[in-house]
Amino acid sequence: MPTPLQLTDITKTYADRHVLDGVDLTIAPGTRLGLVGENGAGKSTLLRIAAGIDPGHGGSVSAPVDLAYVAQYTGIDLDSTVAQVMHDALEPLHAAVTRLQALAARIDEPGAATAYDELLTWAQLHEVWDADRRAEIAATRLGLGEIAGARPAGSLSGGQRSRLALAAMLTRQPECVVLDEPTNHLDDAALDFLEDELRALHGSVLVASHDRVFLDRVCTAIVDLDPSHFGTDGDGGRRFTGDYTAYLQHKHEARHRWEEAFVAQQDELQQLRATAGTTTSDVAHNRPPRDNDRFIYGFKGSRVQATATRRVRNAEQRIAAVERRRIPKPPVPLQLSAQFGSRNAGSAALHDVYVNGRMQLQRLVVDSGDKVLVTGPNGAGKSTLLSLLAGQLRADRGSVVVQARSIGLLTQEVDLPSRSRSAHELYGDLAPGAPLHDLGLLHPRDLHRPAGELSIGQQRRLALALLVAQQPDLLLLDEPTNHLSLSLVDELESALTTTPVTVVIASHDRWLRQRWTGSEITLTPCD
Repeated sequence: MPTPLQLTDITKTYADRHVLDGVDLTIAPGTRLGLVGENGAGKSTLLRIAAGIDPGHGGSVSAPVDLAYVAQYTGIDLDSTVAQVMHDALEPLHAAVTRLQALAARIDEPGAATAYDELLTWAQLHEVWDADRRAEIAATRLGLGEIAGARPAGSLSGGQRSRLALAAMLTRQPECVVLDEPTNHLDDAALDFLEDELRALHGSVLVASHDRVFLDRVCTAIVDLDPSHFGTDGDGGRRFTGDYTAYLQHKHEARHRWEEAFVAQQDELQQLRATAGTTTSDVAHNRPPRDNDRFIYGFKGSRVQATATRRVRNAEQRIAAVERRRIPKPPVPLQLSAQFGSRNAGSAALHDVYVNGRMQLQRLVVDSGDKVLVTGPNGAGKSTLLSLLAGQLRADRGSVVVQARSIGLLTQEVDLPSRSRSAHELYGDLAPGAPLHDLGLLHPRDLHRPAGELSIGQQRRLALALLVAQQPDLLLLDEPTNHLSLSLVDELESALTTTPVTVVIASHDRWLRQRWTGSEITLTPCD
């Protein structure tokens, strides 16, 4: 039977920074746990440790032998063919059938019946007799049906490799699944298929995802890696049992309680410190001694002094007690505190456009200041359309007219000017004298690190910062919510809807699409 995935007291340190500090997780079979947190909080690091890819600096991992890990960049051997990747996924299932047949042929031998029963249970859980059909369905539903099996994985796009890795994983039906941002390159049909398949797994699922609808539909529990005084559950623990929507409400309430508790404790400390500064004049003020009661005044004065001393001592003891259980100040969430802004706003007009089997579009007019959402299945040409608007690609047929002083393009794959220079230096090249930390996109400790050492999410934040520095009047964003923390995604969506700049967004993000108030165009694949 499937066994739990258990992580105990996991720690991980990079340079002098604790990325993970004493993380405990137990994921029982049938549990689907979602990891959330700010970029750089250690989500991908924890997944690699759980999958046995990276060692932690402390703690232990107990994982099922049959564990499948799909990273953001898949980890697929680029020299393998598509057919070989799927064959490797099917091989242990085919081997189980062959082994069962061999055991059945000698069932009367000592130990054979027990081995047969154990292997049969494993085979039934993994649905081995349906594996080939399942592989075909997974490939088709994930948009790989038209790709030749002899094609090398290295020739596929990043999105195709991601879908290939998911198809191989779902074919295996592993006891434990560890996924890092699995929805980044999936359209609606593929997302529905992945969610259905994960909900049907008998084993455990550990997933880090920015996809809020996915977290709502799939996860039975949420673990937040961001530090919080009261913890994710309100009692100091990291785990919240329930879907993402319920967790969001709970987190909002927990943050409010934290802020109230911090303010109340600060008020208490202020009062205690005032008491600790008490003197005899504060205890018996405005009462000078009279000539006829100097003795009485001296006697009472000693009592006043004792009272003052006692009050100070009690206040100091109370201050020490409060300091021992001091509530940390709630950190200010990293956010997009500066909008994409320009006094001008670009425009574009496309008519009867065709690009070599990649995109076809009869008409699109983007007026100055418009907010346009581009949707459609994989292969419909959303990224191609943005490349046309950015001037990076020429149409084979049709008219593309763009009027813009400056065009800013955020591509799906982060492409920074340099990986060896720091975020501070790269931003300074575009906005001399403007401090990067004012944007609230990167933590101060990360501003002077080489860009190549930042996490994928942090690099995505830096790419956004460089767009802000560029101050475009036509902003083109390809899947802008990919790899970003959930809190920043909310800030980004708000900034994009209020900026005067013309914005064209290509996105699969269902949460964003459900709340979109601008115009929308849906592309269809070329005939």
